[in-house]
Amino acid sequence: MPVLVIAEHDNQALKTATLNAVAAAAQLGGEIHVLVAGSQCATVCEQAAQVAGVARVLAVDAPHYAHALAENLAALIVKVGGPYSHIVAPATTTAKNVMPRVAALLDVAQISDIVAVQSADTFVRPIYAGNVLATVRSADAVKVVTVRTTAFAAAAPQGASAAIEALEAAAEVRGARFVSQQLTRSERPDLTSAQRVISGGRGMGSAENFALLDELADKLGAAVGASRAAVDAGFVPNDYQVGQTGKVIAPQLYIAVGISGAIQHLAGMKDSKVIVAINKDEEAPIFQVADYWIVGDLFKVLPELSGELDKLQQN
Repeated sequence: MPVLVIAEHDNQALKTATLNAVAAAAQLGGEIHVLVAGSQCATVCEQAAQVAGVARVLAVDAPHYAHALAENLAALIVKVGGPYSHIVAPATTTAKNVMPRVAALLDVAQISDIVAVQSADTFVRPIYAGNVLATVRSADAVKVVTVRTTAFAAAAPQGASAAIEALEAAAEVRGARFVSQQLTRSERPDLTSAQRVISGGRGMGSAENFALLDELADKLGAAVGASRAAVDAGFVPNDYQVGQTGKVIAPQLYIAVGISGAIQHLAGMKDSKVIVAINKDEEAPIFQVADYWIVGDLFKVLPELSGELDKLQQN
């Protein structure tokens, strides 16, 4: 049976997380179809049709899919999902909102945040903040699966020429409507796809002090993240949060500044290729997972690092 992948997008471009979901779906053995639901999203459909491994794109264009409201999107997925053995989505904020509703409507158990596919009905997923890997086998007729994007290399964005099939929209669900959104605008790379990330914790002391990270991030071409403690303290917005209850990332370089290393934060970044920790507490748990570390006052270390980067760029 074919596998249905739910595309994540902003009505203009396909999100990289979809490519990771396609890569995971490819290991399930069935033909891969991608559902693109949005408003004026023809460009996204064309991009999805080019992703390596995709055989068909199901396009649903209607105004009530513009903001991926869970109520509307879940109803559509259930309507479309009948012929599919698996319904797969990346484990992003959007999918965490939509897919449990899909599983409930189908009366099946969701298989969340998988990091490996052993067979069409058996998956590996982390539990206890990633300290234990559980092997899960599902007997449900339809498997509703979310994929930890850092665990699967992204499918090639080009290489296919899938057919695009337009489908009718499901009826708009009453009782839920989009009111407004507040977006953080930045010229820096997106946190979930950046190759370099510098994150601050409660040790930054204030929102104003995050300017030190901003300066260093601009010189490194990095995204800026934060621990839950820094977000809870109001230093930065929620979408900066890295961790079990935030974003799970695996950049080439992760710099943790003033972050003690709580388990829930480590769950979101410990798969990073190189981890650098800066903390004045030499017994901070973050040092146990760091490849390189600096024990010192971050308000002295960061300006020194910034100065050294200036010297390198001048040379």
